[in-house]
Amino acid sequence: MPSPLRCSVCGRAFDPSRSPAMPFCSQRCREIDLGRWLGEQYGIPLESEADHEGDAADRRDTQM
Repeated sequence: MPSPLRCSVCGRAFDPSRSPAMPFCSQRCREIDLGRWLGEQYGIPLESEADHEGDAADRRDTQM
């Protein structure tokens, strides 16, 4: 028997082999998570252009 996982939305332990909404415990939690992404409560951090310019300058300095 697989070890139980915890749902990242509600925290409930569930059997991953029996969940139709993996990696969530239920379709409800899956939809809550989607709503959070669509409502911009979650996000993926982006690097600014200044970060990229600094990286390029660092590479030029080490190549000389």
